[in-house]
Formats: sequence, structure tokens, C-alpha cells
Amino acid sequence: MRFTLDQLRAFLAVARTGNVRRAAEELHLTQPAVTARIKTLEAALGVELFDRSASMRPTKNGAALIGYAEQYLKLNSLIQRDVGRPDGMQSLFRIGVSETIVQSWLPEFITTLRAEFPRLTVEIDVDISRTLRERLFANAIDLALLMGPISDYRVENIPLPDYQMTWFRSPSLSVSDPAAGAPVITFARDTRPFRLLKETLLERCGPGAVIFPSSSLSACFRLVAAGLGIGALPLSLAADYLTSGQVEQFDPGWTPEPLSFTASFLAAPEVSVTGRAAEIAQMVATAYDKN
Repeated sequence: MRFTLDQLRAFLAVARTGNVRRAAEELHLTQPAVTARIKTLEAALGVELFDRSASMRPTKNGAALIGYAEQYLKLNSLIQRDVGRPDGMQSLFRIGVSETIVQSWLPEFITTLRAEFPRLTVEIDVDISRTLRERLFANAIDLALLMGPISDYRVENIPLPDYQMTWFRSPSLSVSDPAAGAPVITFARDTRPFRLLKETLLERCGPGAVIFPSSSLSACFRLVAAGLGIGALPLSLAADYLTSGQVEQFDPGWTPEPLSFTASFLAAPEVSVTGRAAEIAQMVATAYDKN
């Protein structure tokens, strides 16, 4: 009886998704290739693993194999991690990142990740956290660095340091209160910071508060520096603007809530690179936060 890791991966993907097409997308294979691997595995074991009449539902034998297959792949992952050479691992690693992280410690993270896995090809997708969450569940990215945690039993969340929010204005702007009428420049409309800030402004300042959302945090700081409004933005991203005197902090008596981030990934038997990448992200982010 002989079977391969690729056959077990195909089996688990179909068992998890209940669909050959979705499994093929997850594994970056064609549907015939996934089907062939399942049939070859069934031939090697001498049993049917799926009930084809019930949307690829595992048979009794298939259900029994799931636990063994996960252990087998996990053991292979541990051998690669603890015995194999990290610099020998070569694959495509897809990272989804919130712009807040792009503007802060992403370069240091990629540098450290590549130092440990130099043959890794890294693909970076920058988007809002809601979209990154969707892409993670669609297996379009391997690791999401986003506003979290993601509350789902399938997801592992590694906590990252919070981003403190504060108020900024141009030195030429005398506004000292968000209720004074100047537009509030902040995160994009379809984000958690925008929603929370809008709710708080409505409660504290009434319906007259005006918000200018932007999908670019760099654009937010440039608009604030130009005196076009006040900013509700992460403090750690303002260093260059504060040092150059283009913006200054001010205190209206309250600040928006801190932003919580996580390194999130789908739990799976083989997550050696992904799990290690999440640990590296936590290490790099913590060092950046202390500086």
C-alpha cells in the first residue's frame, strides 16, 4: 500500500470543502488532477473515500482517514521545520496586509522572513481588513496581517501590538475640537476605525461632524499637513510629519480607540511556514512598537 503526501493533501482539501472544484482552486490544481489523486489514493487503500452521490461527503472509511491524514501531514511539517533546512524551502507565500502595517513595519517583516526562508517567493496583497478576511477564507492568501482577531474556529490568530490613535492638525490650523467644524480626515469608509470614529463623533459632537475618509493613510497625513482638516490617525505613522513640523498633535479631551491587529491564518495540518511567518510578524511588530 503506497500513497503520497500530494494525495493526502487532495483528500483533505476535498473533505474540507466538499467540492472538487473548490479543492482544486485551493491547491492550485486542475479538477482532473485532484480527481486523479483521490482515485489513486482510493486504489492504494482499496476503499472508497467519498460518497459521490452526496456532494463528495466522506464515507465511513473516509471519515476515519481524516484524522490520520492530518497527523501524517503535521508530522511531515514538523520534520521539515525541525530537521530540514529552512533555506531549502521554496514556494509561493501570499500575504494580505492592511495599509497601516504597510506604512510601518512591513519592510522589516519581509526582510526577516526572507532571511529565514531565502527561497520563498513572497506575494503581497494590500487591502482593507474586511477584504483580506474574505480572501483568507477563499484561500487566496496564506497569511493576513489585519485588524483582528477573526472570530472563526478555522482561524489561528497571533496578537500583534495595538496602534494608538491620536489627533493631528497643521500648525497653521487653530482648531482644537472635532466639533469645531473642520473635516475629520481618517480611514476608508468600509473599515472598523471609520465606523467606530463615526459613532463616537455622532455621540460627542452631534450630526454636524464632517468626515473625509481615505483609503490611503499617506494621503490622510498630506491633507492634514495642508491644513484641509484634522486627522484621527495612528500615532506611530506620524513620526516624519511631526519631526518636520508639518503636523502637530492636539488633545480635545478624548482619542479614538486603539487599533487591534493580528497575524491570522487558516488552521491546517501543514502550517510550518505560515505559523512561523506569523511568529516573525509578532516579533518584528513588537520590536517596532518598542522603538
